[in-house]
Amino acid sequence: MTIGPGVRRTPLPKGFLASGVNCGVRRYRPDMGVLISEIPAVAAGVFTVSESRAAPVRYTQALLPADNIRAILTNSGQANAATGSEGVEKNLMMVSALSKVLGCDHNQVLVASTGKIGDQLDTEKILPSMPELVARANDCAESFATAILTTDLVPKTVSAVVNLSGGSIRITGISKGSGMIHPNMATMLGYIMTDVKLTKEHAQALIKKTADVSFNMISVDGDTSTNDCCFIMANGASGVSLDNEKDIQKFESVVEDIAIFLAKSIAADGEGASKLIEVAIKGSDDLALARKAARGVTISPLIKTAIHGEDPNWGRILARLGAEGIPSAQLDKMSLKLQGVLLFDKGQPVKFNRDEVKALLKQSIVKMDINLNSGKQTATAWGCDLSKKYVEINTEYS
Repeated sequence: MTIGPGVRRTPLPKGFLASGVNCGVRRYRPDMGVLISEIPAVAAGVFTVSESRAAPVRYTQALLPADNIRAILTNSGQANAATGSEGVEKNLMMVSALSKVLGCDHNQVLVASTGKIGDQLDTEKILPSMPELVARANDCAESFATAILTTDLVPKTVSAVVNLSGGSIRITGISKGSGMIHPNMATMLGYIMTDVKLTKEHAQALIKKTADVSFNMISVDGDTSTNDCCFIMANGASGVSLDNEKDIQKFESVVEDIAIFLAKSIAADGEGASKLIEVAIKGSDDLALARKAARGVTISPLIKTAIHGEDPNWGRILARLGAEGIPSAQLDKMSLKLQGVLLFDKGQPVKFNRDEVKALLKQSIVKMDINLNSGKQTATAWGCDLSKKYVEINTEYS
């Protein structure tokens, strides 16, 4: 894999172009981005389950899955959420403006928006940017990845070439997210593009399954956005199909790896974060409960602040697992490791060197390994620590 952030150039699959420009909504960085398929592409998505879904989410969700999509337009700075009928109208104005430049039907253009809730789209700045946005499109991801950022510190991109029985294909992923992160789909946005041939039915099933082990297993602050979306687009430009079960498994495995990489990048880039937290639960007899409990640990303010302060207070982890519904009979059999050091085993605390563990907690990645010793189900969730900087960022956001 070619992995970002940090790479200078993340290539797109065949037949895809990307662009990002500044239209003036934001002062310093690009605020309009577009992903273009040169030929109609299969597209599918998963979306926030919030009842306060933004206008672009409602519009795009109604179109998918589809097999005729030419572009995904994304604006940053203004979420177009809680904007009423005017927001719906302005969303359609953006769609119409881009479709005219691309020479396609309006229902071949999807939209995602990110930014402040309640602000109407500044269409006087946005609409005139469409010709330049398309004219600047190229075959790498960076300009688009930068254009979709809000409070993110870094763009998030990843790309991989996969060798299948019929030839090689490419999969490229882009995402954004830093705050208001507690997806349940399915302010995170995710885009996965590939030049393999897919049906829209396969694409829809795949993006849902993938989101469940990646974007739906991260949290920064426990708040689900009005605008969460995750897309997969497949245009078949490579000419390669998934010809057998081995091809399917290989392709889906790489898609999952890319989504997990992006999800972890979002958690690591959480607002004010200094540490990525990984919570791995195994030995469960209930997958849904294991996922719920792993996510619960990542969103606990008590645990997040303990990790930030490098305090090996394992009692907070145990308490959260119980609060999430892990049965007492399983807690009595549980083992708990922090940074590889056993702290709790079979219902009892284990003596450990506190200074040693405290030193290990200074690392940028903090791992919690929990074994319930009660089944074969596993779940992993990712989050980040909670710092004073998080409070500063969110008191100054508006």
